[in-house]
Amino acid sequence: MIQAGIYGASGYTGQELLRLLIFHPEVEVAALTSRKYKGTPVSDVYPIFRGLTDLEYIDASPETVAGLCDVVFLALPHGEAMAVVPAFLEAGKKVVDLSADFRLRDRATYEKWYIQHSAPQLLERAVYGLPELYRDDIRKADLVANPGCYPTGVILGLAPLLKGDYINISSIIVDSKSGTSGAGRELQMGSLFCEVNEGFKAYKVGGHRHAPEMDQELSVLSNEEVKVLFTPHLLPVTRGILSTIYADMKGTYDAAQISGIYEDFYDDEKFVRVYTVGSLPNISSVRGSNYCDIGITVDKRTGRIVIVSAIDNLMKGAAGQAVQNMNLMYGFPEDAGLNLVSLYP
Repeated sequence: MIQAGIYGASGYTGQELLRLLIFHPEVEVAALTSRKYKGTPVSDVYPIFRGLTDLEYIDASPETVAGLCDVVFLALPHGEAMAVVPAFLEAGKKVVDLSADFRLRDRATYEKWYIQHSAPQLLERAVYGLPELYRDDIRKADLVANPGCYPTGVILGLAPLLKGDYINISSIIVDSKSGTSGAGRELQMGSLFCEVNEGFKAYKVGGHRHAPEMDQELSVLSNEEVKVLFTPHLLPVTRGILSTIYADMKGTYDAAQISGIYEDFYDDEKFVRVYTVGSLPNISSVRGSNYCDIGITVDKRTGRIVIVSAIDNLMKGAAGQAVQNMNLMYGFPEDAGLNLVSLYP
């Protein structure tokens, strides 16, 4: 049994991690931190935990939390995680960072989209935490950079085609829609009920910070520089990301052939489900689960392939994938604590 801590545990991602970890067969949650709720039982902040745990939030230094835990999940804002990661690593702890601080391998790229990096010496040490692509590296890592929610669905949606050189990389267009929980629990006008309900809008068009993360990983897959055209949208729902991805094909393939390519690529993957030809995923089918569902069709009129991927942004897009990474880091079954049927309806 390992001891786990969640550093920055009062937001949606932190509570989702706790929801998964309190029933994990190999984990005991030893520490939850929050400056705002110091000394408050977690069940007072999130009544869903009433009767399930007596844990209280603490406001503690990285050194103190390191003394309590074997592995630490960082559910901190971008820019804050890198300030505490060195202390955890120096204490010999394993770290799964859910911020963007170690996702981008190039320091200049990170600083262009975020802020000055205070721990650039650790960028090469960090492993990008997408198990379907980096499983062996994750097993040996002590610092895993959990992928962003949008990039997770997009990279998994495109990986088989880029790896096999089936599409024109300059033609990739990504149109994604996310539920409002992706904006976090802190008060923001744009995610208020009256601002979101009965609405549907694009945001950060031409300048979303997840675009360079997609470019980085898709370029690795294709062995060429990839720059996607990415537009995110906000859906009036709580959970889920649906990404519709368009690209020009190299050669002529029908949907059955492309589907076969995906089925072969993800044949042994527990958490990627490839739909049969004629079916496309819905975010309602992944809600509360760690699955990424993928459907493919071919538009014969334009010669383009259309990929639709669906994930729960708080699960495969955040906490679920973080637990999947921890399982790999400790040699647990990869699906330990994650065998959850999607919530439906």
